[in-house]
Amino acid sequence: MRVPEHLSHKPIVGVDNYDRIDGKYANKSDAKALSIGKSQWNNEEISAKVWRHTGEKWTRQSEELPLHRVLDLATLILSMYVEDDSYNRSKTTLNEVVINQSEIDLLNEFKNNNKKYLNPRIKELKSLLEKINLE
Repeated sequence: MRVPEHLSHKPIVGVDNYDRIDGKYANKSDAKALSIGKSQWNNEEISAKVWRHTGEKWTRQSEELPLHRVLDLATLILSMYVEDDSYNRSKTTLNEVVINQSEIDLLNEFKNNNKKYLNPRIKELKSLLEKINLE
Protein backbone atom coordinates (compact mmCIF):
# COMPACT_ATOMS: atom_id res chain seq x y z
CA MET A 1 0.00 0.00 0.00
CA ARG A 2 1.25 3.47 -0.82
CA VAL A 3 2.14 5.98 1.90
CA PRO A 4 -0.92 8.25 2.21
CA GLU A 5 -0.31 11.90 1.39
CA HIS A 6 -3.75 13.30 2.18
CA LEU A 7 -3.67 12.94 5.99
CA SER A 8 -2.22 15.17 8.73
CA HIS A 9 1.31 13.70 8.70
CA LYS A 10 2.95 14.94 5.49
CA PRO A 11 5.45 12.32 4.24
CA ILE A 12 8.74 13.37 2.71
CA VAL A 13 10.40 9.92 2.49
CA GLY A 14 8.48 6.67 2.74
CA VAL A 15 8.38 2.92 2.45
CA ASP A 16 5.41 1.66 0.46
CA ASN A 17 4.13 -1.90 0.99
CA TYR A 18 5.91 -2.24 4.32
CA ASP A 19 3.47 -5.01 5.22
CA ARG A 20 5.34 -7.28 2.80
CA ILE A 21 8.65 -6.93 4.69
CA ASP A 22 7.45 -6.41 8.29
CA GLY A 23 9.67 -9.07 9.91
CA LYS A 24 7.75 -12.02 11.28
CA TYR A 25 4.50 -10.22 10.38
CA ALA A 26 5.41 -10.04 6.69
CA ASN A 27 2.40 -10.49 4.38
CA LYS A 28 -0.04 -10.38 7.33
CA SER A 29 0.71 -6.99 8.88
CA ASP A 30 -1.60 -4.05 9.43
CA ALA A 31 1.49 -1.78 9.19
CA LYS A 32 1.20 -0.91 5.50
CA ALA A 33 3.79 1.87 5.16
CA LEU A 34 6.49 3.86 6.97
CA SER A 35 7.40 7.49 6.50
CA ILE A 36 9.44 10.41 7.71
CA GLY A 37 7.85 13.80 7.22
CA LYS A 38 6.18 16.84 8.72
CA SER A 39 4.49 15.85 11.95
CA GLN A 40 0.75 16.06 12.38
CA TRP A 41 1.14 18.10 15.57
CA ASN A 42 3.46 20.76 14.09
CA ASN A 43 4.50 21.34 10.45
CA GLU A 44 7.86 22.64 11.72
CA GLU A 45 8.67 19.27 13.35
CA ILE A 46 9.83 16.10 11.58
CA SER A 47 8.53 12.74 12.76
CA ALA A 48 8.53 9.07 11.83
CA LYS A 49 5.21 7.36 11.21
CA VAL A 50 4.04 3.76 11.03
CA TRP A 51 0.92 3.72 8.85
CA ARG A 52 -1.62 1.11 9.93
CA HIS A 53 -4.67 0.17 7.89
CA THR A 54 -7.71 -1.83 9.00
CA GLY A 55 -8.43 -3.13 5.50
CA GLU A 56 -11.03 -0.39 5.04
CA LYS A 57 -9.36 2.80 6.28
CA TRP A 58 -6.22 4.27 7.82
CA THR A 59 -6.49 3.76 11.57
CA ARG A 60 -5.89 6.27 14.34
CA GLN A 61 -3.70 3.58 15.92
CA SER A 62 -0.93 4.57 13.50
CA GLU A 63 2.08 5.62 15.56
CA GLU A 64 3.95 8.88 15.04
CA LEU A 65 7.13 9.69 16.98
CA PRO A 66 9.69 12.50 16.95
CA LEU A 67 12.92 11.25 15.35
CA HIS A 68 14.95 11.50 18.56
CA ARG A 69 12.52 9.10 20.27
CA VAL A 70 12.85 6.61 17.42
CA LEU A 71 16.63 6.77 17.82
CA ASP A 72 16.32 6.41 21.61
CA LEU A 73 14.18 3.30 21.14
CA ALA A 74 16.75 1.89 18.70
CA THR A 75 19.47 2.63 21.25
CA LEU A 76 17.50 0.86 23.97
CA ILE A 77 16.97 -2.18 21.72
CA LEU A 78 20.63 -2.30 20.71
CA SER A 79 21.71 -2.06 24.35
CA MET A 80 20.19 -5.55 24.80
CA TYR A 81 22.96 -6.85 22.55
CA VAL A 82 25.84 -5.38 24.55
CA GLU A 83 27.45 -8.19 26.49
CA ASP A 84 27.41 -7.33 30.17
CA ASP A 85 27.19 -9.53 33.24
CA SER A 86 25.53 -6.79 35.27
CA TYR A 87 21.92 -6.18 34.26
CA ASN A 88 21.67 -3.42 36.84
CA ARG A 89 24.22 -1.16 35.15
CA SER A 90 23.23 1.30 32.45
CA LYS A 91 24.87 0.64 29.07
CA THR A 92 23.94 3.93 27.39
CA THR A 93 23.37 7.61 28.15
CA LEU A 94 19.66 6.77 28.41
CA ASN A 95 20.41 5.36 31.88
CA GLU A 96 18.21 2.35 31.22
CA VAL A 97 17.32 0.18 34.19
CA VAL A 98 15.99 -3.34 34.49
CA ILE A 99 12.45 -2.99 35.72
CA ASN A 100 11.61 -6.67 35.95
CA GLN A 101 14.69 -8.83 36.57
CA SER A 102 12.61 -12.02 36.52
CA GLU A 103 11.72 -11.38 32.85
CA ILE A 104 15.28 -10.88 31.55
CA ASP A 105 15.37 -14.50 30.37
CA LEU A 106 12.15 -13.91 28.43
CA LEU A 107 13.75 -10.93 26.70
CA ASN A 108 16.84 -12.97 25.81
CA GLU A 109 14.69 -15.86 24.61
CA PHE A 110 12.72 -13.49 22.35
CA LYS A 111 15.97 -12.07 20.99
CA ASN A 112 17.26 -15.57 20.22
CA ASN A 113 13.98 -16.81 18.74
CA ASN A 114 13.77 -13.81 16.41
CA LYS A 115 17.39 -13.70 15.19
CA LYS A 116 16.39 -14.16 11.57
CA TYR A 117 14.29 -10.97 11.69
CA LEU A 118 16.37 -8.86 14.08
CA ASN A 119 19.98 -9.63 13.13
CA PRO A 120 19.77 -8.54 9.47
CA ARG A 121 18.25 -5.22 10.50
CA ILE A 122 20.91 -4.68 13.17
CA LYS A 123 23.64 -5.51 10.64
CA GLU A 124 22.14 -2.98 8.24
CA LEU A 125 22.03 -0.33 10.97
CA LYS A 126 25.65 -1.07 11.85
CA SER A 127 26.67 -0.75 8.21
CA LEU A 128 24.83 2.56 7.82
CA LEU A 129 26.30 3.93 11.04
CA GLU A 130 29.80 3.16 9.79
CA LYS A 131 29.08 5.21 6.62
CA ILE A 132 27.75 8.28 8.43
CA ASN A 133 30.02 11.28 8.91
CA LEU A 134 28.60 13.45 11.69
CA GLU A 135 31.20 16.21 11.41
